[in-house]
Amino acid sequence: MADDSTSRFQAGQTGLIVRIPDAEPAVHAWRGRFDASARAGVPAHVTVLFPFLDESRIDSLVCSALADVLGKHRAFDLRFESCGRFPEVLYLVPEPDTQLRRLTEAIADRWPEAPPYGGKFTEVVPHLTIADGQDDAVLEGIEADLLSKLPFTSRVSSVDLVVHDGAKWQERASFALRE
Repeated sequence: MADDSTSRFQAGQTGLIVRIPDAEPAVHAWRGRFDASARAGVPAHVTVLFPFLDESRIDSLVCSALADVLGKHRAFDLRFESCGRFPEVLYLVPEPDTQLRRLTEAIADRWPEAPPYGGKFTEVVPHLTIADGQDDAVLEGIEADLLSKLPFTSRVSSVDLVVHDGAKWQERASFALRE
């Protein structure tokens, strides 16, 4: 993985995330070292949809539609008690992930031109990335540390629209879920 934290991201890219502030004590240092999105300003999160529409397409009508689509979903709790892996990636597993999947499906259904992960994967697996681009030995060491800090629960009551400005990710808007 390149040391340049912005190498994966382009100015104008957007994404929809749920922040998981309760994860920060356990994951902040690891993400800062091994997750490019953390170095580019994204807090601990689970992605709802990335990439979303280019920033040039985000206007009041899109924001209103996002508020409408997301406002139909109830706030929910997630529990994090285990780690999972993709090739060269370590992540925390959110449980249950049903509500996250529903949020992703609702946004992708409304904006089919913005499929999750650009359509690269047939199945979307909700996750909170800790480390990316690392070999198994590094991931095993991080996982051992994380397991001593689990479990924790986090309330999800909103979805944030984030925009990459060419250097960092910035929050553009936040959309409340129903309580």
